[in-house]
Amino acid sequence: MDKIASLAGEVKAADHVVALTGAGVSTASGIPDFRSEGGIWDQFDPSEFHYSRFQADPAGFWELRVQMHEAVYGGDIAPNDAHTALAMMEAEGVLDAVITQNIDGLHRDAGSEEVIELHGNGQRVVCQSCGRRQPMAAVRDRINAGELPPYCEACEGVLKPDVILFGEPLPQAPLQQAQQHAQQADVFLAIGSSLSLQPAASLPSVAQRAGGTLAIFNLESTPLSSRATYDFRADVTETLPALVDSL
Repeated sequence: MDKIASLAGEVKAADHVVALTGAGVSTASGIPDFRSEGGIWDQFDPSEFHYSRFQADPAGFWELRVQMHEAVYGGDIAPNDAHTALAMMEAEGVLDAVITQNIDGLHRDAGSEEVIELHGNGQRVVCQSCGRRQPMAAVRDRINAGELPPYCEACEGVLKPDVILFGEPLPQAPLQQAQQHAQQADVFLAIGSSLSLQPAASLPSVAQRAGGTLAIFNLESTPLSSRATYDFRADVTETLPALVDSL
């Protein structure tokens, strides 16, 4: 708790505080991990969700995508105490942005407003022709009724999950936003991330090189743990609320 109090003091004194979140924040809400043993990629073949597969066979892609979506979001999914803590920090004016590797949309559901979704949002779809976005839920009902692939009701373009698929380049705008926040960060919080997936894994180092304090919240060691000023190996749904209490 002394370390939590010390970090809270740095957060309160900081001009710019940023959080990066990974799968460890989502799994606490009951969302299965993709890469861990027993995760989603043990149930589905990742090659079936490559961008080239979507382009060549959007109907077959969507048939499997709906099955995977049910496997990921089919339970009672809601923000957990870690999501809520970050939303409270933003509301109190001590957190400037959440950068997330997750695609579940739970940060916004919890009330966070400045959210940079590096890999998109799996609860939305986007038209490949006109760029119109809409909730996945309504489109899923149309797919289940036999519309394969689903088409945009505005322009009849093919709809795609609003996430970055394998083989698809990461959009530069959110990445540039994330890098700018990292460069400005007096305190950078890396939460529930193994810090092994690029380019997100480079953001804590960007913050450190610019003079920022790095605090890592993760159950297991990360490649940057030995370099972090703070390294909390505990449940993020407990440590983040404790940080908020100290603030």
